[in-house]
Amino acid sequence: MKSRFLWPLGLFLLLAGFLAAGLRLDPREVPSPLIGKPAPAFAATALAEPDRMLRSEDLRGQVWLLNVWASWCGACRDEHPLLLEFARSQQLPIYGLNYKDRREAGLDWLRQQGDPYRDSLFDPEGRIGIDFGVYGVPETFVIDRAGRVRYKQIGPLTPQLLREKIEPLLKELQGHG
Repeated sequence: MKSRFLWPLGLFLLLAGFLAAGLRLDPREVPSPLIGKPAPAFAATALAEPDRMLRSEDLRGQVWLLNVWASWCGACRDEHPLLLEFARSQQLPIYGLNYKDRREAGLDWLRQQGDPYRDSLFDPEGRIGIDFGVYGVPETFVIDRAGRVRYKQIGPLTPQLLREKIEPLLKELQGHG
């Protein structure tokens, strides 16, 4: 008779345990199938110079950061001062991916907000973003010298994220620690 009551109680406790574990997960830390794999190859026009192409192979041999942004993105506006500050530290080159935007809107936004990027790719249809598995903007990727994705952040960067995750990874990838 007791086992008749223990089974539902055990099942309830098991489900409650799974729920408690799930609630502790950060929804912004969605595992990316790209981590440790080669970054998708791309060739796109530069945002500021429509006649100039930027290619993934041009960035091989350096550790770099790809920040996916758009002029219509409110969270990108919140993140932008931190990107400007991080770019001034010159820890690595930051490249932008202007995602599903109009070229003139992206250029105006950078003129008004400041431009932290070494260069920005123009991705008006979002094709490069799709290849990178972008869920929405902003998203940020750290790419190593061999062209492999080593980190993906969904949502805006924060000072804590830079300090605790990205900067230690950069030191490791650049051989400073």
